[in-house]
Amino acid sequence: MMVQELPERRAILQQGSAAGLAASLSTLTPGAALAAKDLGVWKQVDLPIVTEAPILFDIEFDPANPKNGWIVGNRGTFLQTTNGGVTWTPKSFANLDPDEEINYRFTKVAFKEGEGWIIGKPAILLHTRDSGASWERVPLSPKLPGDPYGIVALGPGKAEMTTSAGAIYTTENAGRNWKAEVRETIDATLNRVSSSGVQGASYFSGSINSIERDADGAYLAVSARGNFYLTFKPGDEFWIPHNRETSRRITSMGFVKDRLSEGLWMTTAGGEISKTTTQVDTQLINIPFDKMSIRSGGYGLLDIAFTGTGKAFAVGGGGTIFESKDNGQTWTKDKAADDLPSNLYKIKVFGDTGYILGSNGVLLRGVVA
Repeated sequence: MMVQELPERRAILQQGSAAGLAASLSTLTPGAALAAKDLGVWKQVDLPIVTEAPILFDIEFDPANPKNGWIVGNRGTFLQTTNGGVTWTPKSFANLDPDEEINYRFTKVAFKEGEGWIIGKPAILLHTRDSGASWERVPLSPKLPGDPYGIVALGPGKAEMTTSAGAIYTTENAGRNWKAEVRETIDATLNRVSSSGVQGASYFSGSINSIERDADGAYLAVSARGNFYLTFKPGDEFWIPHNRETSRRITSMGFVKDRLSEGLWMTTAGGEISKTTTQVDTQLINIPFDKMSIRSGGYGLLDIAFTGTGKAFAVGGGGTIFESKDNGQTWTKDKAADDLPSNLYKIKVFGDTGYILGSNGVLLRGVVA
């Protein structure tokens, strides 16, 4: 179905058969070219959002068409840009009851060569083959271990999906069939290796707080309690659990420059940052981390992005932004978002442009090269 303009109304997703039905996107407001507020390096982009105070969870651009991008969030939030992130237009799916649509929490979006995927809660998986002009709902098995957590577009008909239980699946036929890449869930692995010396594994609640994938297919997961973490590399059969090298609870973890070979970073309760060296040995139960110099004021840091030019940016609660110019060794506070009533949850870099996503519909955009 073609995209159509529907000024001043919500459009909704069409429910379908087990095979999934195509859903057309609808433009919610025709005039989306709103001004951006100048905050120094960062500029706040005013988004034409019809729901109140949404949390923005993810942003993605299609490498084959970098001007075409998408933002997803809670309360059914779904936005598109066709000019490289300068302005955004709200979109939605057709023929879903408005009361139901607003309950959807779209958490991840992925694009490659015009093919895109979106996952959310309640459990939903959406797929497009035409750069987002139309979407279909892909059925998910009720036996899926955990809820869909992450999705990565890998090419025509190909994708990789993770769940909150640590399952990893790949498809090569647009989601009709999925192949398990891990022999067992994290829970099963911990039960099997409970005497391996991983502290806190016996308190595992059955789910993880976050899963990150690097550009080469390696994974990093943090337990829901933040008391240990796990790694997985292509070719492995199981997740490998690791002790945290601190008494503080792990808040967030990720890959330096989006590659395991460049190292891992970790933030912990109280706003501390630590980082490993390059070429991490994931067979070690205790991977060494070096603490970085930062005065966070106790604010929790929720995400970090390292650029290829030696710069790094950290974001967190209370509009917190920190910048490093020496690859994360030292950090200085950026007051750009101090007055914004928002927690900043995610930062992503595309080329020389960075985006920060937060609560209350906050989107910041800036040149970070």
